[in-house]
Amino acid sequence: RRLACGDVEGRLETIFGRVRAIQAKSGRFDMLLCVGNFFGSTSEAEWAEYRTGAKKAPIPTYVLGANNQDTLSYFPDVSGCELAENITYLGRRGVYSGCSGLQIAYLSGTEAQEQPAPAHSFSTKDVAELKTSLLSTPNFRGVDILLTSPWPRDVGTFANSAGEIDTKKCGSKLVSDLAASLKPRYHFAALEKAYYERLPYRNHMVLQETPQHVTRFIALADVGNTSKKKYLYAFSIVPMSSMDPAELVKQPQDVTENPYRKLRKEAPKSKALLGAEEEPAHQFFFDLNKHQGKKRPSDGKERGDSQPKQAKKPPQPTGPCWFCLASPEVEKHLVVSIGTHCYLALAKGGLSPDHVLILPIGHYQSVVDLSSEVLEEVTKYKAALKEFFRSKGKRYVLFERNYRSQHLQLQVVPVPLDLCTSEDIKEAFIAQAQEQQIELLEIPEHSDITQVAQPGTPYFYVELDTGEKLLHRIRGRFPLQFGREVLASEALLAQP
Repeated sequence: RRLACGDVEGRLETIFGRVRAIQAKSGRFDMLLCVGNFFGSTSEAEWAEYRTGAKKAPIPTYVLGANNQDTLSYFPDVSGCELAENITYLGRRGVYSGCSGLQIAYLSGTEAQEQPAPAHSFSTKDVAELKTSLLSTPNFRGVDILLTSPWPRDVGTFANSAGEIDTKKCGSKLVSDLAASLKPRYHFAALEKAYYERLPYRNHMVLQETPQHVTRFIALADVGNTSKKKYLYAFSIVPMSSMDPAELVKQPQDVTENPYRKLRKEAPKSKALLGAEEEPAHQFFFDLNKHQGKKRPSDGKERGDSQPKQAKKPPQPTGPCWFCLASPEVEKHLVVSIGTHCYLALAKGGLSPDHVLILPIGHYQSVVDLSSEVLEEVTKYKAALKEFFRSKGKRYVLFERNYRSQHLQLQVVPVPLDLCTSEDIKEAFIAQAQEQQIELLEIPEHSDITQVAQPGTPYFYVELDTGEKLLHRIRGRFPLQFGREVLASEALLAQP
């Protein structure tokens, strides 16, 4: 059982008082791991009592080094040392291995913006040496915990919102590189005075690499902050070396893509590694000009000169995907139509017999992530469905939930023309949204969802075959079955 905390900034009585209270209520913890600024500009008075032994930390406490020039003097030995009884400075960089086998990698300071790097900063060389020391270990699978003061740059990609923190601008690219390589099960950081627990992300490329454990990134706020943001995090962890391999690689339901995947692809690779990570698996790519079901070679061999070359390869799924047409998980008996970039399938457990899904063949998370050629084919499918359903005396309602889903699913549900107008449908969605305190707004007539929603942003989207559109930007929890519930509860699906 471990505790982790954000910037202490010299508030020793606050953090240690909180730890004592937690231990009195919940029992003993083994250690306290401190990231960010342990000392502040007004630390000396409180610190003197601990440094002299007048007071003692209630738990073995491990801290990172200085992040600025003002607090350098508190850390006399760059390789790490005991600062006071029960308070240990880990050092500039390295790996702490506990007697239980727990491995904690750490990197002190902030990313250097100049050369030579100041004493309170780390450089590319520091990161490279830490990576080398671990990656050269035989059968290296990752570390249990990674401690850094800065956030990793882009950690919020593919994930839940980090609130006011722009993860594309804050943090360190070197820390991102380190996290991508060391594959920690937990990664703690601070300095932004914010609490952010990211959805767990995968450390392997599905269908191309052996399954690996997930990483949980947790940023902690500053100790004793007046906004009552979370600054102390309790967790239990069994060392990786002691875990059953099958248990270790279990994937939680809300796992996401690796936010550093692009960075991994840009890193230098050997030819062997390049082949392992970037060659597409030989899976189903349907050629409608050949016998149905025959695999089209994905390496370009046996293609005629007239065969168009794919302009862009879609991203890979982050786990077993129920909707990638290339995946063995797809229930292919439900497939109705297959195009060049998209396919149409009956909904499993549909709201009506003709409830269908428009899905990209490749792996895309949402409409706003689609390439132009895929989006064009989605538009053609929508036009064809509109014409078909109108011929049957129906109009369609299309909705998308880009939240806790990996693969884009455009749900297309037909409703009888003579039972409800487009206004009835809009009012049904808006009324239920208001009841559940969901802000569902109409998108202006000549705007498109790709103009109002950014890639990676969770949202719920409704589109009528008249072109009217509604959007909700998801900032917290969202009912997963909202779209289905509206259509089912409002009796919009009654057959004529």
